[in-house]
Amino acid sequence: MTRIRRGYIARRRRTKIRLFASTFRGTHSRLTRTTIQQKMRALVSAHRDRGRQKRNFRRLWITRINAAIREIGVSYGYSRSIHDMYKRKSLINRKMLAQIAISNTNCLYMISNKIIK
Repeated sequence: MTRIRRGYIARRRRTKIRLFASTFRGTHSRLTRTTIQQKMRALVSAHRDRGRQKRNFRRLWITRINAAIREIGVSYGYSRSIHDMYKRKSLINRKMLAQIAISNTNCLYMISNKIIK
């Protein structure tokens, strides 16, 4: 009996997975079974950490705003100032406020004075 050659579809699939895992260390980039497992694990971690990154940046912005507001010497902190901003309907998000707090504290002082009045 003559030898039957297999198709290229499985090889193409494995090659694609190997290209994804080519930067992994050791067996995780060489053996097919562990490569597939590590690819699944990497994708799960990436999905989970996208949400975690958003949370971490929000925490960083809030910390920066709070520190800048307390440094200015306004009689209250972050929570009260954000509440007053929403009452005043001044639409500056936390990311922009944190950038202002870092780069130009005088501008943040002016914003907080407008909110108080």
